[in-house]
Amino acid sequence: MAVAELNSAFTKTHFHSSQLSFLSRSVPKHQHCDFPTLHRTQQHARISCSVTQNQVQAPAVQIQEPKSKSDCYGVFCLTYDLKAEEETKSWKKLINIAVSGAAGMISNHLLFKLASGEVFGPDQPIALKLLGSERSLQALEGVAMELEDSLFPLLREVSIGIDPYEVFQDAEWALLIGAKPRGPGMERADLLDINGQIFAEQGRALNAVASRNVKVIVVGNPCNTNALICMKNAPNIPAKNFHALTRLDENRAKCQLALKAGVFYDKVSNVTIWGNHSTTQVPDFLNAKIDGMPVIDVIKDRKWLEEEFTEKVQKRGGVLIQKWGRSSAASTAVSIVDAIRALITPTPKGDWFSTGVYTDGNPYGIAEGIVFSMPCRSNGDGDYVLVKDVIFDDYLRNRIAKTEAELLAEKRCVAHLTGEGIAVCDLPGDTMLPGEM
Repeated sequence: MAVAELNSAFTKTHFHSSQLSFLSRSVPKHQHCDFPTLHRTQQHARISCSVTQNQVQAPAVQIQEPKSKSDCYGVFCLTYDLKAEEETKSWKKLINIAVSGAAGMISNHLLFKLASGEVFGPDQPIALKLLGSERSLQALEGVAMELEDSLFPLLREVSIGIDPYEVFQDAEWALLIGAKPRGPGMERADLLDINGQIFAEQGRALNAVASRNVKVIVVGNPCNTNALICMKNAPNIPAKNFHALTRLDENRAKCQLALKAGVFYDKVSNVTIWGNHSTTQVPDFLNAKIDGMPVIDVIKDRKWLEEEFTEKVQKRGGVLIQKWGRSSAASTAVSIVDAIRALITPTPKGDWFSTGVYTDGNPYGIAEGIVFSMPCRSNGDGDYVLVKDVIFDDYLRNRIAKTEAELLAEKRCVAHLTGEGIAVCDLPGDTMLPGEM
């Protein structure tokens, strides 16, 4: 592994939109890179190792004039050829994964799952592109250091920065976690506007520099409408590629059904979360199954299903905050992993998963033009289709209509950010989840 040690005089540096990059740590044991001691200088030192397929060159230090845009910090970069080594030549092509809010607690769990191969597989090398803010940049350096010290073979590059137009360059997956939490006395309309501006800018950045087929999962709340804003500001990226995370709600619903039925949760399938990631969300027990049987045939307490079950799923995050003192982070990271794997792994026959997607062309009669959580299946190619073989009753339709009305109201509230005119906020009530505050 290549290591650069900086003397104490060189440790405090001020910079803007900088990136910390490191590449392969699978240098064969007989290959060694020695870095000369770096002395404080007004110029930027770039350290690089170059490895061709047939030859290893010794690292060189090149003193360069500062560029108009700083692209590295604490530079230790290794250029390599994955096809040159027996261990790596069978690997897939490296993919670029951008993560916003990368210094936060959710990312602190998620990034190590991504780097370990748990998400994309044991033969898929990745590059992590981490987006933070000026306030979090030092923490991002710490995150990168921990990733480096973990020696993940599949983690071939890490870059950090505060400019989405730099960080999102060539991104093939964008996991948008960072968002402003709701502060004391803040109206929900204000939060929609503040976070909406963040996601509008990130949408424009994705549109400008990301892969044309980038898959975008929005986690920062209110995630449905944030996903809509991001999508509307990225017209060159297919609308179908944008998702709002509702997988944690699905996982919570599966857990509660399993507890009530007295089974392990791997027996629970076909659970849908309809609508908004708010307290109007609809955990669907009508179409869910336990061990292949309809839930309503296993749990015959309809009152529990309509009232206690639904409320437990909706308010689970608030209960966790009361117990834990903070909002869920680890379980959210797990649900992001589940959401990604649901798109890159064929859906088990007869089952489906929940994700918030654009409603245009949906078969359920839900209003078009919003991001709404619905049941989906995937062939494992990153794409999905909406499930058609679902049933509805009056209870389910009435609940869906309520969450649909809320999302339509949120859409009107952010019209100035989606290019649809003047914003008019007539939100039907405060349905924010506790974790958003």
